[in-house]
Amino acid sequence: MPDKPISVFKLRPLEKADLEAITPWFQDIEDLARFDRTSRIPFSLMKSEEIWSDVFKASESNCKCWFVVESDSGKVMGLAGLEAISPINRDAVVAMFVEKSARRLGLAIRATALVVDFAFRQLGLNRLTSYYRDDNHISRDLVERLGCQVEGTMRQAWFADGTFHDMVVVGVLKQDWMDRRPILAKELDPGTVVTFGSNGISGWSWPPQVDECE
Repeated sequence: MPDKPISVFKLRPLEKADLEAITPWFQDIEDLARFDRTSRIPFSLMKSEEIWSDVFKASESNCKCWFVVESDSGKVMGLAGLEAISPINRDAVVAMFVEKSARRLGLAIRATALVVDFAFRQLGLNRLTSYYRDDNHISRDLVERLGCQVEGTMRQAWFADGTFHDMVVVGVLKQDWMDRRPILAKELDPGTVVTFGSNGISGWSWPPQVDECE
C-alpha cells in the first residue's frame, strides 16, 4: 500500500497583507462573542489595521508575536500567537483562532503546540497563560491537551449573548509542557503537520518526530 500523503501547513509571521483575509473571521458575531472577550462589534478592515498595528511596530515587537497558519496553496486558515510577553517574569499569554471552514482538521492543536514549543524553547519563557469562556468546550479541550491546568475562575467576567459567563484561567509551565509533549506527539496523526518555514525546519514541526520527544 502507498504511504498516506501528508498534509503540510506552514506557520509564518503575520503580515499586514494578511488582514484582508483575517478581517471577515471577526465579522461573525457568534464567533466574536465566543473567542474574544474584548470585542463585540464586527471588525472592518480599518478596525483590523488599528487593532493589529502594534504587531507591526518594531518598538512593540518584543511584547507580542503572531503567526498565521497557511495552506500549501497560500490560503490563510488560522492565527496563533503570544501576547504580553514579559522577559522579566518569563511568561506570556497564548491565543489561537482557526476560521470555521478549517476547523476539525487538527490545525488548532498542532499550531498552538508549535507556538508553545517556540515560547519555551526559543524565547526561554517559563509559563504561558490562557483564558476561555466557561461554555467554550472547544477551547477547554484544546488547552487541556496542551497540559494547561485550571488556576481559577473569574465569575461573570465575560458578557455575551445577553448573559454573563464565567471566565476560566489556565496556565502551563515549561516543565508541564515537557512532560506532556511526548504524550501529545504520539496522540496526533502524523498525516497532518504544521511547520515553520516553507519546507519545514528540523525540530520545528508538529507533531515532531517521536524520537525528538523522548
